[in-house]
Amino acid sequence: MNINFTLFAQAIVFAAFIGFTVKFIWPHMLRAIEQRQKTIADGLAAAEQGKKSLEVSTRQAEQSVKQGRDRAAEIVAQATKRAAQPIEEPKAAAKAEGDREKAAAKAEIEQEVSRAREQLREQVSALAVAGAEKILRREVDAKAHADLLDGIKRQL
Repeated sequence: MNINFTLFAQAIVFAAFIGFTVKFIWPHMLRAIEQRQKTIADGLAAAEQGKKSLEVSTRQAEQSVKQGRDRAAEIVAQATKRAAQPIEEPKAAAKAEGDREKAAAKAEIEQEVSRAREQLREQVSALAVAGAEKILRREVDAKAHADLLDGIKRQL
């Protein structure tokens, strides 16, 4: 066998292989790479949007707690003012009413804080599920994963 013929034949086969790869395989690989890049970009955008939503929800919860505390302080101030009346009987009555209002305000604050936290937990778990659904590109059934979602809520 001639070494020149062998090298020439190998060069032709290699060139044919490169031509076949460029014509038939390379476009499929480029499409797959572009799809993956798009999926990653969409996932990052969804994560960023979820992060912004979480920040907004946190600010709203903090604002609700602050309003509850301000209202409680106002109620306490009113109760203190009523308690300062010079007559003993109205003083005692005002003090008792102030204590009731204070207890009611504390209970109301605790309820608002609990509601705000629960809303925040639900929003965070919904955002996490939505983000995971977008990133994984498959549908997540919230009913089938209710135990998992409840666990996430308790952890938050």
